[in-house]
Amino acid sequence: MKNQKIRIRLKAYDYKLIDQSAAEIVETAKRTGAVVRGPVPLPTRIRRYDVLRSPHVNKSSRDQFEMRTHQRLMDIVDPTDKTVDALMRLDLPAGVDVEIALQ
Repeated sequence: MKNQKIRIRLKAYDYKLIDQSAAEIVETAKRTGAVVRGPVPLPTRIRRYDVLRSPHVNKSSRDQFEMRTHQRLMDIVDPTDKTVDALMRLDLPAGVDVEIALQ
């Protein structure tokens, strides 16, 4: 797997969970002898929703909700076969979405 890199993108609602998962991936990749660039924090996507409190009148009275999606990006440069096997066996928490791309 020479001259290739693995790009890993993590998404989660909880920043503690995503930082813990990123640290676990970096530690696993470094243990197998790969070079890791990152984790790079990408901009947090904030989705805001306004909902009327009353079912009938009082439009000026609203509840505001928001969802924050935190993202991290990391590259693993020149991965070995051991690196790929170790990353496949890695067990990450349920709240973390992982996207892996080979380049």
